[in-house]
Amino acid sequence: MKYPPKHHQEDNKAHIIEVIKAYPLATVISIENNQPFITHLPLIYDNEKLIGHIDIFNPQAELLKNNNEVTVLFTGPQCYISPTVYSTTQLPTWNYIKVHLKGKVKAIESKESLKQSLITMTEFLEAPEHKYVLDPNNPRLNTNLDYIKMFEIQIEQWEGKFKLSQDKKTSDTNAAREELIRINQESVRQFLDKVFD
Repeated sequence: MKYPPKHHQEDNKAHIIEVIKAYPLATVISIENNQPFITHLPLIYDNEKLIGHIDIFNPQAELLKNNNEVTVLFTGPQCYISPTVYSTTQLPTWNYIKVHLKGKVKAIESKESLKQSLITMTEFLEAPEHKYVLDPNNPRLNTNLDYIKMFEIQIEQWEGKFKLSQDKKTSDTNAAREELIRINQESVRQFLDKVFD
């Protein structure tokens, strides 16, 4: 049997891009001398590329240049699905949305490009209300440009893993979808109440 099952593979690039836009915090993985370097960064999708910024003191910053290969993971909503959700007899499962990308990374050395990229990323992340606008003349922005590296990743391999009970009958698939929405809305508050008690 082929793994992962075809019905859990998402080949529609537009759907994968929607995950990247809706859940932009990525896990960026580089390998050097068989040692993984892993950083969590928001990345912005732009025409087959991912644009990001990294602190110059992060050891992974040195690996985000020179055409090095990287793996990037994006995570969408996920949760446990109880058999009680379904109208038919099923076993417990876990539903999730994941995106795995591979590509080549290039450092962008221009300070002006970095500055504009930070402004553009802030504008994207502030949507749709745009309550905050990053002013290009903000003195804190200009001071911090010396401590941030900009990079872009040319995406070469796309893989979407959308495990959403697609192998069930339509009513059960819809019930699992509603459970995914319900659990994600409730679990964040419950978790934060425990962590920040």
